[in-house]
Amino acid sequence: MSDLQASLLIIGAVVVGGVTAFNWFQQWRLRRRLEQDSGGKHEDVLRVQAAAEPSRRVEPQLDSGRSAQPHEEPTRAPEPQAARASPLNAPNATVIQNLPEVPEFDSRVDYIAAIDAVEPISAAGLAELHTKAAAGGRRFRVAGFNPEMNAWEEASRLSGGRYAHIRVAVQLVSRKGVVEASALNAICDAVRACATKFSALAHCPDIDAALKRAQELDAYCAEVDVAIGVNVVPAAGASFAGTRIRALAESAGFSLELDGLFHYRDKDRQTLFTLDNQDPAPFVPEQMKHLNTSGITLVLDVPRVADGNAALDLMLRTGAQLANGLGGTLVDDNRVALSDNGVRVIQQQLQSIHGKMEARGMAPGSERTLRLFS
Repeated sequence: MSDLQASLLIIGAVVVGGVTAFNWFQQWRLRRRLEQDSGGKHEDVLRVQAAAEPSRRVEPQLDSGRSAQPHEEPTRAPEPQAARASPLNAPNATVIQNLPEVPEFDSRVDYIAAIDAVEPISAAGLAELHTKAAAGGRRFRVAGFNPEMNAWEEASRLSGGRYAHIRVAVQLVSRKGVVEASALNAICDAVRACATKFSALAHCPDIDAALKRAQELDAYCAEVDVAIGVNVVPAAGASFAGTRIRALAESAGFSLELDGLFHYRDKDRQTLFTLDNQDPAPFVPEQMKHLNTSGITLVLDVPRVADGNAALDLMLRTGAQLANGLGGTLVDDNRVALSDNGVRVIQQQLQSIHGKMEARGMAPGSERTLRLFS
């Protein structure tokens, strides 16, 4: 072996040894700082809930404004117990516990992963995290902790911030269904890759447990996802003109929107109930003058309305006004005139649904509920 070869071998050994020692020092320094910040070692705070048997979500059906029918209230499953979250790439990793909660991140409806680093990571450095997380095909959010403001903020690619603590959340359930395992895997892969790149620690809740929790939550949502509808129909052989419907609806406080429905909104711009065409064609502004229909339907989306009782009363009164103005009749889904007894049946079911939702800590019209039923 020549002197040159021997020298190169010695230099290579020194470089490898130096890099190994530096990486060990960085990990030791990170663990020590995290333990100091949190006042010692703690259990992970990102947890997932175990769930009941999966249940297939059934979306609410409203055929020609069918009003909801009463049903026997099933026994509610007990709240699932929490399961420990497991870190992906650092067995001794600890999430800082004295940070404030991330606004609009909800551990009951979101899958939340975490990155904690010694040195802050720039927003530009999170570009790869955003790209990989997006590969899951589900909408997600990234928040970074701003130490100067002592608050969390949206950590977009262009936010310009620097963050030592980062949280990534994806919603588990919506009316589109349960989040896919591929989406959660994409989030975890993105978080672990980012943590590795910046010598940080990554925490991801167990994916299987999160999916079971999502299935249980989805089953609950299907149970209370009810729309109450009443109809206004013309006399036999007659129809309603679109221009007359629009004039009366707008006079009553409705506004025609892009989804082809008239919306009746409260002072906070939340929809209380809608007015739909019984026939398949949606209401389109340019076509209202040529439209003739066999009836209209008023619909109350129960989970999304905070004061459902007041909204139901208002919807029934408005329906009666429209029926009077159009020369029609307010009827149930069987086209039978809506009686006082029929109204009481609807009110009883509304109370039953509200009771189930309150028992689960998901009040109708609350921020959490609006997210789930979107």
